[in-house]
Amino acid sequence: MIRRLFYMALGAFLTVWTMRKLQSLRPDHVARRTADRAVTLADQLRDFAGEVRHLSASRETELRAELGLDTVDGTTTGKTRIYDVKDGR
Repeated sequence: MIRRLFYMALGAFLTVWTMRKLQSLRPDHVARRTADRAVTLADQLRDFAGEVRHLSASRETELRAELGLDTVDGTTTGKTRIYDVKDGR
């Protein structure tokens, strides 16, 4: 009796599990999950690019200060500038 009840419960569980897996493969579910993941990936890439830009500008400023490229005619300009590579300055 216990064995039959166990196998009946196992069969019910597997049936529900299989039905849920099959429903998750419907085209509208797959499209929604794909779109959500693409948006998340785009946000992560945007954050990464912003961080890389900020760190490269900071490093550029540090290197210019170390190498004395902030000077004009041998004297310092008196203000700290953050150099951005895309500006060309």
